[in-house]
Amino acid sequence: MEALDVDRILGQLLEVRHTRPLKLVQLTEVEISSLCFLAREVFMDQPILLELGCPLKICGDVHGQYSDLLKLFECGGFPPEANYLFLGDYVDRGKQSLETICCLLAYKVKFAENFFLLRGNHECASINRIYGFYDECKRRYSIRLWKTFTDCFNCLPVSAVIEDKIVCMHGGLSPELNQLQQINQVVRPTDVPDTGLLCDLLWSDPEKEISGWGENDRGVSFTFGPDVVSGFLRKHSLDLVCRAHQVVEDGYEFFASRALVTLFSAPNYCGEFDNSAAIMTVDERLCCAFQILRPMSWRAVGASEVSPKQSARTPQCGVDGRCWKHEDNLTTGIDWKVHVLKVRCSQVCRQDVRICLRCS
Repeated sequence: MEALDVDRILGQLLEVRHTRPLKLVQLTEVEISSLCFLAREVFMDQPILLELGCPLKICGDVHGQYSDLLKLFECGGFPPEANYLFLGDYVDRGKQSLETICCLLAYKVKFAENFFLLRGNHECASINRIYGFYDECKRRYSIRLWKTFTDCFNCLPVSAVIEDKIVCMHGGLSPELNQLQQINQVVRPTDVPDTGLLCDLLWSDPEKEISGWGENDRGVSFTFGPDVVSGFLRKHSLDLVCRAHQVVEDGYEFFASRALVTLFSAPNYCGEFDNSAAIMTVDERLCCAFQILRPMSWRAVGASEVSPKQSARTPQCGVDGRCWKHEDNLTTGIDWKVHVLKVRCSQVCRQDVRICLRCS
């Protein structure tokens, strides 16, 4: 196989930053197949349960919203400026799943030790056959290429532990997960089964109104209550569960007295939800921060004053004609004491308002 020029591929994928949104990047099928093959090798060389250090930026679902993925990188820093962990669901729903997954795989190949991708429930043939990725591959390339992606997805890691304190996965916990090292016993390549540990890690959801385990309205896996989260963290000497898998209005949402956080990084999801996107940053001291990206019309920009119940929201113009609000929640440790800082054009103002999320 001829050596793949990953830098040239990234150059093609990134040059649309300065064009209208949804402009297609038509790589060759040979290039994409080679990229999948190289990424598959990297995934198989690394464990299915990643052990990661800080600093690190964590992103939730992106679902083929390629122009929004580029805005996430503009906000958090393009690799290798920052280290990243994505929690899955790169394809389906959005209109540019191919650009999205090719960009992420290219960064993974180029920066294998600084850029990490977990598997989501949509990185599964039975799901993305239905929700858009198969059709996009067939329309723009071939069914053969979709099968090549399936082979790559079957090798993705499914969980990560950050500094022995934060456990990450796409979906949630499993009643079969007694020890974290059980995850390392999952043999790849593998499809996602309909039941069991791997299924739960990609499909389960937290549920406020229950205790223990419950039925999931999705028809797959389980829901779990706050008591399950607190018991799991206590048993494994962890501080936080970080997961994705559900649309949340502000891009992030706490659960179980802030023992679990849900991240979602596809703003204005499918053009139907008025949700923000979030990136969670974990620094060397295990202090966590949220950067929130909120699409809005220019005329809707609000006031610049900040109160404890109103985050700083100031405009930052995007290349697609929309305006983006940009906000940092800087925490001190996993106790989630938060400084809400005003940010204008990436410059932090001197004023700040302190909020304790544990008490508010």
